[in-house]
Amino acid sequence: MPEAVEPSQWVAHYLKQELKPKSNSLTSNIYSPSAFRCEVRAGPEFLTRSYTFHPSRHFQALQHYYTDSSCEDPAYSLAIWGKLRLRQASWITRGATEAEHHLSKVGIVVHSPAARQRLASRLPQSCVGVTLGRVVLGRPYELYNTRAGRGCLAALGFSMMEMGLIRIQELFLGDIHTDWTQRTQYRPTGYQQPLQNAMHHIHPCAVCALVYRSSELRPPVLPRSPAAPLSLAGRWVSQHCETRPTVLFLTRDFAFDPDQNAWEGTYRHYSDPACSHPTFTLRASGHYAQGNPSAKVPGATEFVFKVTRVRATAMEEATAKMLNGTRPGKCGRAGGWEVGVEHDLTPTDGCTVLGIKLPHKEFELFKSELDHRKQPLLFVGERPTDGSSADRPQRRPTSFQAPMVPCSGGETQPSRRHGSGFNLKQVQLSTNGTERLAQLLLLLFGSVLGSLFGIY
Repeated sequence: MPEAVEPSQWVAHYLKQELKPKSNSLTSNIYSPSAFRCEVRAGPEFLTRSYTFHPSRHFQALQHYYTDSSCEDPAYSLAIWGKLRLRQASWITRGATEAEHHLSKVGIVVHSPAARQRLASRLPQSCVGVTLGRVVLGRPYELYNTRAGRGCLAALGFSMMEMGLIRIQELFLGDIHTDWTQRTQYRPTGYQQPLQNAMHHIHPCAVCALVYRSSELRPPVLPRSPAAPLSLAGRWVSQHCETRPTVLFLTRDFAFDPDQNAWEGTYRHYSDPACSHPTFTLRASGHYAQGNPSAKVPGATEFVFKVTRVRATAMEEATAKMLNGTRPGKCGRAGGWEVGVEHDLTPTDGCTVLGIKLPHKEFELFKSELDHRKQPLLFVGERPTDGSSADRPQRRPTSFQAPMVPCSGGETQPSRRHGSGFNLKQVQLSTNGTERLAQLLLLLFGSVLGSLFGIY
């Protein structure tokens, strides 16, 4: 079918034309984080990264790892070489292209004695050809080539599976599994925060300039971000239509009352990556308690949230029909679901078919930063890739979702300036897709309030 072929052809053409070097310098087409900040992955891991693509389909990547959440103290850098082959349009993630990557070489440069000691405890001694404890700081060593196995990469938790899903609009690469042990096998269904061209970025980007000039021997040391005291008071909303792994589009709208320690979150779900076709809306509310500063993620603060009430609204006929098929006493008022009419799920202690159980407790992680305009951003903990619940302290997130911004009281919907497909994915439902929708909702809500701020 033409619709299944054209996106892949378009991306291939785009890569060929837009990723073509604009000068003789190999770094003229570097892509670096467009978030203007140190990236935080689950674990936690702190890093900056850049990718260079060539018309020959070869790519080079630099990943710099740090000991701190500000990316001021480099630990080690990885230099990655390989080749990328675009395959076909993704049938799960609409607007994305599936790809295959083949690594040819991975090198490592260690930057500090502490990092050398930590790596020596994680990697087999043979990984760099000498005893790891004798590695010379600042000298490149080969960690992998096509003649060697990937045991050293696996021991490091390294994978380039993110290259398995690509979207060009800025540059979106596949999401990284939040479980470190699953990273080398996981095929992405969502995206990381986008990358952008380090030279032709859309906002002022000091980080882009630092990454552009860096190498594996000279990792970028990021400037310290201005202090941003955490204050939840008021209303916070998504900046754009957001994505989650395993088929979900949504926007978030939170309101906090610190005087009462009360909160309410509105989660609007959609069937398309522009968030223009609503399927259902949830309103969850309850109370929260602020805890201690995080010992794992400097600058972040621990919270405990309790959900005591949830209300749901079917926004299309297929959703209402599916909910009307639930057993009495299991999901609000049986048989009373209508499009656009809100139902309180609290009297039935949630909704079995949606995986909602009340009351529910969630162990959270929040962080505040300032953007390039010195406006506040609110980061909420990233949801587990497998949809499980952060219902105990040891499951508290160690990384973050896309940041939210304070709402001025006017516009409440996310910006669509990124066009009809920002960084999101879509499940393609058939015209009479009630059964498919039921399966989708069960998937999305496998533990809806077990992923309180992500709503799977």
